[in-house]
Amino acid sequence: MLLPNRLNAIGFAAFLLLPLAGCASSANKSLQDALAADPRLKEKPVVLGSSPTSQPSPAKPIQPTQTDQIELPADFPAEVPLYPQRSLLAVEQPDQNLLTRWSSPDPSAQIMAFYRQELQKNGWKLEGQPIDPTQGILEASRETLQLRVNVQAGSEFTLQVEGLPASDASAPNTSAPNTSTPSPGSSEFIGPISPAIVPSPASSPVATGGFTDLDKAPNELQQPTRDLTQLGVLALPSSNKANLAKSQNFFEPNKAITRREYARWLVAVNNRLYASRPARHIRLAVETASPAFQDVTRRDRDFSAIQGLAEAGLLPSSLSGDSTATLFRPDAPLTREEMILWKMPVDMRQALPTATIDSVKQTWGFQDAARIESRALRAVLADFQNGDQSNLRRAFGYTTLFQPKRSVTRAEAAGALWYIGFQGDGISAQEALKGSLSKP
Repeated sequence: MLLPNRLNAIGFAAFLLLPLAGCASSANKSLQDALAADPRLKEKPVVLGSSPTSQPSPAKPIQPTQTDQIELPADFPAEVPLYPQRSLLAVEQPDQNLLTRWSSPDPSAQIMAFYRQELQKNGWKLEGQPIDPTQGILEASRETLQLRVNVQAGSEFTLQVEGLPASDASAPNTSAPNTSTPSPGSSEFIGPISPAIVPSPASSPVATGGFTDLDKAPNELQQPTRDLTQLGVLALPSSNKANLAKSQNFFEPNKAITRREYARWLVAVNNRLYASRPARHIRLAVETASPAFQDVTRRDRDFSAIQGLAEAGLLPSSLSGDSTATLFRPDAPLTREEMILWKMPVDMRQALPTATIDSVKQTWGFQDAARIESRALRAVLADFQNGDQSNLRRAFGYTTLFQPKRSVTRAEAAGALWYIGFQGDGISAQEALKGSLSKP
């Protein structure tokens, strides 16, 4: 009887194990399926961290945000023409002035020609033009606006606008109580009407070429300096863009002038005064010329003027047979004897006379004639022969001391350059200015 019970027990156990074996097999298969790679990944890989059902969007180029773009201020005058192929690099807006810096893929000569043409066509009055048609500063005025276009040799140019109306920030707050002084015509106004203060032509920014400190020059040199600035020949290009506005607003008449500046002015004044006589022009050097001085390379901003003077034989250099003049020292102060040595050949258009220390003493009465360099002695003596149009008399007045090694100020240099010519055959800046104003 025991045997049937055992068989029954074994059968019951087998009955219980069969479902468990099936469950184990099913669980094993589910585990394998879970660990197996998704066949969809073979066709469409999924980026790590994304949903398997989502597809990555194609990469898009990064667009600059609005904060990365430089925009013109809202008060930029519509009268100022904008060059077509341009990119705005920087904007500075101190007080009522506006300075913008631009770049363009076009050559500087094309940019200069555009502004010269557009300004004349749109009612601007040109007050000063660079001696180089491919670069430099172009000055113009229209009503209350003053514009300086500074085209550089590279691919950049600047537009400086002066005379903008005051911004809204400086306007009075109309919601606040009115505590200002009543104006004439108001029922609360008491007292006489003060006459309007009108700036004289000599002190207005237009008459002084934009410079605001010409009244600091000696009285005798103020008018000559104003005449030359009105002709636009004393514009000062700046290599430091951050100080561009400052360098163009202040002439600094009593500051020593550098050799490079005087060379630039000498060429500019001569070519402007003799604009109608090309035979008397000093030709600017081409950029492929072999430099006459080791320290004035082709990349120097004043290379064309300095090299042009050397090639014309107006500066001592190796080209004129002076083997010792290998350096120009462009940023050194100009001395009095250098000023007259460079200027007199331009005045005379002929060889300088022979001179001695005694001849200079007898004519000028200079007590320090022995200190004058031998080559400069000839120019000093020739200048005496020019009578009242003498450079030394205009620049320094009456003196018995020449002080040949003393630095020349910017106003003194302007006084000497105001007239170019010899013994009646010449022209002054005042005459050239009258001629330009009389033209339609």
